[in-house]
Amino acid sequence: MSAKVYEMITDRLIKEIEKSGKLPWRMPWNGQVGAWGAHKNLASGKAYTGINAIMTATAGFSSPYWLTLKQANQLGGKVKAGSKGTPIVFVTKTEKETEAGEKQAFTLMRYYTVFNLDQVEGIAAPETEKTAPGFSPIQACEEVLKATQVRCEIRHAENSAYYSPRLDFINMPKKENFGIPAEYYSTLFHELGHATGHPTRLNRTSLEKVAGFGSHEYSKEELVAEMTAAFLCGHVGIDNHTLGNSAAYLQSWIKVLKGDSKLLISAASQAQKAADYILNR
Repeated sequence: MSAKVYEMITDRLIKEIEKSGKLPWRMPWNGQVGAWGAHKNLASGKAYTGINAIMTATAGFSSPYWLTLKQANQLGGKVKAGSKGTPIVFVTKTEKETEAGEKQAFTLMRYYTVFNLDQVEGIAAPETEKTAPGFSPIQACEEVLKATQVRCEIRHAENSAYYSPRLDFINMPKKENFGIPAEYYSTLFHELGHATGHPTRLNRTSLEKVAGFGSHEYSKEELVAEMTAAFLCGHVGIDNHTLGNSAAYLQSWIKVLKGDSKLLISAASQAQKAADYILNR
């Protein structure tokens, strides 16, 4: 059982990395300890740690509370039809007797499935979840957002940051889930960089023809977004906190850069156009 659990968890995280292009444990926002405390089991109140903290934090839900199907039913709730659960690892230590009659300790790993409170009907969130700490806006950043001609919708529906080219919207984690305001704005500037590539704006080929994680166009588009964020952060005078997250792309970038000496200069040029577009200049 333990080997299968390891494989399942590893495969799930690999898919997360391939899907998001980010290392799940290096999010710039506070996924593990969000605005209302660590992700935890609502029934027991116990916070998730280790791999379970990563699994719950990267599942993409806004609530930090989780329940098993049985717990949800016992509390008078109902898991929404079609909801996909998240595996949680449970480790126990036990002993077995060897052929020599000696006791040998070993670890037994199992897993069970939990559902986020967002996936459950009939159970209200604790009052503490509704009272999030404040967020102090950075005026220079707000002025950029107010004046920019990139008029796509900015949502705060999921605990992940991304731009949807097909639907032309940006999703961001809640502002309060970032350690400091600069992390929120630098992450948002990265996604705005992507949004400038939409056909109705700069019509950037690297956004239109993204073929997947690690591909040439994917790497170029990520470089453009990272550099756009760097230019905008320099403009408003804040540190670019998305650069730490860019380590997730280093391996694919190194591979692509070795095969295309023009990529860096080309990406920088596209990023400058994107920053200028965002700043209306």
